[in-house]
Parts: sequence; structure tokens; C-alpha cells
Amino acid sequence: MRTPHFIAKLTGVAQKAAFSVLNDENTPHHTGFDARLAEIIMPRIAAMGYELVRVRVLGRERPTVQIMADRADGALITIEDCEAISHQIGAVLDVEDIVPGAWTLEVSSAGIDRPLTRAKDWNRFSGHAAKVEMAIPTLEGRRRFSGIVLGAEGGLGRLRLEDGAEVAVTLSEVKSARLILTDALIEATAVPPETQ
Repeated sequence: MRTPHFIAKLTGVAQKAAFSVLNDENTPHHTGFDARLAEIIMPRIAAMGYELVRVRVLGRERPTVQIMADRADGALITIEDCEAISHQIGAVLDVEDIVPGAWTLEVSSAGIDRPLTRAKDWNRFSGHAAKVEMAIPTLEGRRRFSGIVLGAEGGLGRLRLEDGAEVAVTLSEVKSARLILTDALIEATAVPPETQ
């Protein structure tokens, strides 16, 4: 599946404020410049019927703004949805003049082996395997975990590790968390034949 791209020429200076979007059940956790972009993007795509899963800026010379989104109604996101978001957010970022120089916008679905950026993702995919990397080591000195997602509550995500131990991680301190592609995950996210 091709990901639509929107390319715009902008001039300006990158803002380097240390923003952190507060994390609630439906809000993805972002920090730094990504948090500033999320603040701009979230209300606009919400008005269009979408939810922000993640925004990330990659590269320096010609940065790429990557947006992952879900449909708010729970239906699968389509190429047409990605194009609509791309046109709307591309225009907004052009007007806001927040990304300096020339940049590329990529909009996509979160995919099957999606990142877990919101508490609701941890709850929705409870029972599935995931890998988690912390921004700072936990009290046990570990930064990386893999295991079965057990859900999230009160700002903590829970995992059952391979040895059977359970661990709770502070969601605001998670650097990255991603589902592991398994047969069970594919089956759970398959589109019923009558909706294809």
C-alpha cells in the first residue's frame, strides 16, 4: 500500500521548546518538538473524525513529518483517509510555519504491529505480545521489556514477561512500545469478509 505524501516549501526557525502533551486515555504521549506538532494536529484531525496515534519528525536536511492515525469510528483507515489528513494537515503546518525549510509529510495507518502510544491502545490490545523500551531505566535498571500486554490504568502500562513476572511501566516514560506481529494479532485485526 502506498503512503500518500504531501510536500511543501517552508521557511522559518524550528521552535525548541520542551513541550509535553499530557497523557490521558485517548492522547498519545509526545515530548519536545513532536509534542508541539501533536498539539497542532490533534484537534484538527479530531474534527475530521480521526485520532492521532503518533507524530514524529525524522531527518534534518529535509525533515519528514510522519503521522499515524486511526479513524475515530473504529473502521479501518483508507488511502482516501490518509489523503484527506495529508491535505488538511499539510495546509495547517504551512500556515503555522513550524517546520523550517522544505519538508515531507507522510500520513499512514498505524498498521497491525502498531505502536502503543495511548492508554486505550494498551487496553485494546490486552492479551497481545509487545516490546517496550523505556526512556530511562526502571527501578530494576531495565530499559527493555517484551511480554503480553495486560492493559493500562492510572498512567501505568502492565506487561506479563516471559518468566511470568508482571511489570508496570510509567506510560509517560515509555520511549517506544510496539505490538509484535503474531498469528493471534493478525487474526484479531482481520477484516471480516463481508466488509472487504
